[in-house]
Amino acid sequence: MKKRKNSVLAAVLCISLLTVGCAQEIDQTATTETSAPVETEAPTEPEMTDRAKKLLEQNPDTVGYITIDGTQVDNPVVQTVDNDYYLNIGFDGQEFRAGTVFMDYEDVFGAYPEQWSENIVLYGHNMADNTMFGSLRKYRQDLEYYKEYPFITLSSNYADYTYVMFGLVITSGNADADFMYWCMEELYDKESFDSYVNTIESKNMIENNVDVTYGDSLLTLSTCYSDEDNSRFLIVARRLREDETEESLLEIIQDEGGEETTAEE
Repeated sequence: MKKRKNSVLAAVLCISLLTVGCAQEIDQTATTETSAPVETEAPTEPEMTDRAKKLLEQNPDTVGYITIDGTQVDNPVVQTVDNDYYLNIGFDGQEFRAGTVFMDYEDVFGAYPEQWSENIVLYGHNMADNTMFGSLRKYRQDLEYYKEYPFITLSSNYADYTYVMFGLVITSGNADADFMYWCMEELYDKESFDSYVNTIESKNMIENNVDVTYGDSLLTLSTCYSDEDNSRFLIVARRLREDETEESLLEIIQDEGGEETTAEE
């Protein structure tokens, strides 16, 4: 099940297991015969995608895959026990300056979206050759670019999910920053969710016409912006709802006369 952070520990460091048992009712009238035990089937995970099976053979840390049209982002996503290892290690396990796109080690992500962390955070280097998350600079260099390519496909090892961008932000990456986004994956109540979204909106480089409400599944992409002040460039998105299509959202995004809709509305 999805973990919940202790609030004190989260402030310093930025699972519960639910066990379900069933008791078989005793037949008080039974004499010489006994009832056969009721067999219950443990929940089984869905079938993994062929791509995931191949990637897992190469690297057992594989948890998904990310692609963004209009960019060079087309990468496997890994996760391990810390946020340091894959900074300078390639997907093949060899030392590699560009590292690998990786998920925050505290995120919960797997077969069942209802068990995921509310905000999945992915990290990738801002490489000059546009590999990893280097090509994401297009969005901050040309804010109209977002209107053409606002969608992200994040795949688990089991299924594909589409997200729509609603925030482009430059913020501090320092440990004493007032907005420690890397510690804000478990937005399990409305107050913490709204606080995260409202902070993104207050720093937003774009006019956001896409509504974001408590219960939406968020995705935050993080890459370096400037070494001088240790700042970060973030792209923040939410997963498409069941009744939404990319076409319908594009109409909202490209409607320059549309009014901004925020989580408070």
